[in-house]
Amino acid sequence: MRPTKPLPSYLVKRYHGWHATDYAENKAWFHHLAEEGQHPRAMVISCCDSRVHVTSIFGADQGEFFIHRNIANLVPPCEPDGDHHGTSAAVEYAVTALKVAHIVIVGHSNCGGVKGCADMCSGEAPELLEKTSFVGRWMDLLRPGYERVQDISDPSERLRALEKQAVLVSLDNLMTFPFVKAAVEAEELTIHGLWNDMATGDLMEYSAAEDRFLLV
Repeated sequence: MRPTKPLPSYLVKRYHGWHATDYAENKAWFHHLAEEGQHPRAMVISCCDSRVHVTSIFGADQGEFFIHRNIANLVPPCEPDGDHHGTSAAVEYAVTALKVAHIVIVGHSNCGGVKGCADMCSGEAPELLEKTSFVGRWMDLLRPGYERVQDISDPSERLRALEKQAVLVSLDNLMTFPFVKAAVEAEELTIHGLWNDMATGDLMEYSAAEDRFLLV
């Protein structure tokens, strides 16, 4: 027997409120989305963090973004080994089936996953080194980034730099997927790396020409 419980009442009330307002006022648009399928122009890969809300940042409507979220907005390297690869599957679907024109990696400040990686790599979180830790093994993806910033003396600056490294590692790993590389080289796809400061609202974009993040 599956141990499910009734949905919390506050979520039920919010659903009914949405259905009576947003849905009722835009019923034709929702019918269009259902009947015509999705045709998003961009895929956004962002963090699971509940404070990250990319549709609000960009004022996006339903059907505009194909969104994938995971801890620390990481993209793994291409590993066609037959195992379960949720992020890789989402990237493949976005590029080969949906034909998105853009992939946008969105990192953010005060990322718990990135801090976990820093603690693990510095020996302060031995529990994440356990083979049974899903978080630890996922954050192993960011080890190359940690090695690039580990000599920064100020802890807060080091963490902020590592948050941006999470974006850069993901950009590098995206290009290991043959279908991504082919689409980029054919100028059918562009990839972008962003970092959002949640406290100030600032948005920074990685510039390949200058090899640094610049304010948008």
